[in-house]
Amino acid sequence: MPETIFSFGVRGRTYDMGFSFMYFLLVCIFQCFFVPLVASQGQLAPALFIFGDSFFDSGNNNNRKTLAKANYPPYGIDFPSGVTGRFSNGLIITDYFALSLGLQISPPFLETEESVMKNFLEGFNYASASAGILPETGSALGGNLCMTKQVKLFRKTVRDYIPLHFTSSNELSNHLSKSIFAILIGGNDYANNYLQPQQYNSSSLYNPKQFGELLVKELGNHLKELYYLGARKFVVFEIAAIGCFPAILNKVKPKTRCVEDTNKLVSIFNKKLANELNLLSTILEGSTFTKAESYRLTYNMLKHPARYGLNETRNPCCMVGDNGTGPCIPNKRPCQDRDSHLFWDSFHPTQAVHKAIGSQCFNATGLCTPFNILQLTQKS
Repeated sequence: MPETIFSFGVRGRTYDMGFSFMYFLLVCIFQCFFVPLVASQGQLAPALFIFGDSFFDSGNNNNRKTLAKANYPPYGIDFPSGVTGRFSNGLIITDYFALSLGLQISPPFLETEESVMKNFLEGFNYASASAGILPETGSALGGNLCMTKQVKLFRKTVRDYIPLHFTSSNELSNHLSKSIFAILIGGNDYANNYLQPQQYNSSSLYNPKQFGELLVKELGNHLKELYYLGARKFVVFEIAAIGCFPAILNKVKPKTRCVEDTNKLVSIFNKKLANELNLLSTILEGSTFTKAESYRLTYNMLKHPARYGLNETRNPCCMVGDNGTGPCIPNKRPCQDRDSHLFWDSFHPTQAVHKAIGSQCFNATGLCTPFNILQLTQKS
């Protein structure tokens, strides 16, 4: 593993915890109990690039004019350096991906100093809370980085920063082709667009099938853009069964465990996504696409919580506002048994769940198919 996991300049603060007790403890726990391969094999990929929404956002929204931000306590209560902008009590899925790959955790692009960008080669995080595939998604909450803007920032990275480390275009291409690209986006296109007709007109313009087709087509175009910029190894997440999330449940108040009408909507997207990824893998030479089956995992955790060490699958760990549909209330004490909760706030999982997903997707079978990430790193 690299000597310092948390060491990068962020506007207004610097994370350098290489010699702190908490860093030492985190590394020891990770190497002993998570993925021992990292310690023995070093870096398994040269970089990790991250795109998506609040599930992956690590601080890009901190200084944006938006309500969709998590830069206050109790968010980050279990993260070594405290509050970062992650919508979690601690680490998130992509943090575990980075650690498993032997990389430093990818810093949020918008919060990283220019000098660091020029010297950092292990990938960036472009994800933005409330963002969607469509540019208007989440706009009622304020500004965000929609997928178009995230790809634009990656293009800037490829144009202005990464080439500083290489002497030829072939070296640059080789670096990008071996890197991992993680994408989780689309949930907000439903939760903060299609399902809010008072704010957006998408549900009057498209029926559910048409809307799912639109989203998958647009996402496919963005994946092609990333490919033409050098990406070859993709991990693309389905939309989870958001109809089972507290934010949706507390708004609709169904008699069933989940709002099945909402889940049927995202199922349309997920089925079309599978077909799109299969198509892209055939037409984009040298590309490999892995799909993370988040939808099925949601139901598995609800039906068999003990398998994941969970015993509370409905109520959030932190106190949330907006009648149970909002984020954590600032500075309110969260639950003590955080590792046993599925949900941290009304829409996001706890660190324990992030870790379980990260572990399964990295070196197990069933969640990320047809390859887990470890297998993906070994693809030529």
